[in-house]
Amino acid sequence: MKTSDFYYDLPKELIAQDPLADRSSSRLLVMNRETGELTHTVFSHVIEYLQPGDCLVINDTKVIPARLIGERLPREVSAGRKVTDPDSGEHRGARMEILLLKRLGARTWETLAIPGKRAKEGDRISFGDGDLLATVTEVKEDGNRIVRFDFDGIFEEILDKLGQMPLPPYITHKLQDKNRYQTVYAKYEGSAAAPTAGLHFTNELLAEIRAKGVNIAHVTLHVGLGTFRPVKEENILDHKMHTETYRILQKDADLINEAHRTGHRVISVGTTSCRTIETVAAEDGTVQACEGDTSIFIYPGYRFKCMDGLITNFHLPESTLIMLVSAFAGKEKVMHAYEEAVKERYRFFSFGDACLFL
Repeated sequence: MKTSDFYYDLPKELIAQDPLADRSSSRLLVMNRETGELTHTVFSHVIEYLQPGDCLVINDTKVIPARLIGERLPREVSAGRKVTDPDSGEHRGARMEILLLKRLGARTWETLAIPGKRAKEGDRISFGDGDLLATVTEVKEDGNRIVRFDFDGIFEEILDKLGQMPLPPYITHKLQDKNRYQTVYAKYEGSAAAPTAGLHFTNELLAEIRAKGVNIAHVTLHVGLGTFRPVKEENILDHKMHTETYRILQKDADLINEAHRTGHRVISVGTTSCRTIETVAAEDGTVQACEGDTSIFIYPGYRFKCMDGLITNFHLPESTLIMLVSAFAGKEKVMHAYEEAVKERYRFFSFGDACLFL
């Protein structure tokens, strides 16, 4: 199967640059997986497609302000001393950007450095006039850097002060409110990107869904920047998936299993929730409390064990995410739905509109 099989033409102006004032007022394209029939509605009406006893699976990860912009220090400068010679051949005072990918310890992170060629082992980067210092301790084969941070105080507070939300590269507008790149149920910090399908839910809508008798199970999968990585290989089987960390608690596993046991549906909110439950599901669709890392790659031909429905945003052409959706709802039907969405001027990607596949 070729990567180009998942290409569609998207006018640039349909890429949503800003979130809507009302989260649940986005449009919703509903597709019947069996017939391919499409229905146009608004997201707040998603409750009409849910039934008592169904289980909605949401990802409660919280995005951290993982983008840090600082300056690379020359090697001879001691900690805490201000850089004064930006013309040094050692790139004295040169701008450096660090994106936090995965926490490895109390002060150690796997990161992406930009520009990477300037972040060599032993190099140090200063953020906020020395409030936060990073030392590159290892350069990995994939180009990521392991860094050790030095700071006084609480790391999360310093990060909240100095860090920026790592918005996808296709969003060029500055985000005015950090909370708009968080779901209303975000709880556990660790993501470098938002599980964007969940951005459409409000607390009021979730309360209505619960009142209807729909159970809501939480999973945690910390989304990495690899989610934006394009598939460069023409044969999709040659693509290497990024790894992300997940966790499922027993009470949430019980809700998912109860839905299966009673003949109801398990509906994932987003591809991250889908990848989590499909990673841990047994052949009979049951899941258990566990945690670990997943690099599951779902593409057409995959047999879903646990998920019966999917709420998700519109995804980039030739991405692993549109491949996942195509595996669930059928490639031809999904590509037709995307063509219809373009024709109807839906808003695409992270801050855009949503789809429901049932």
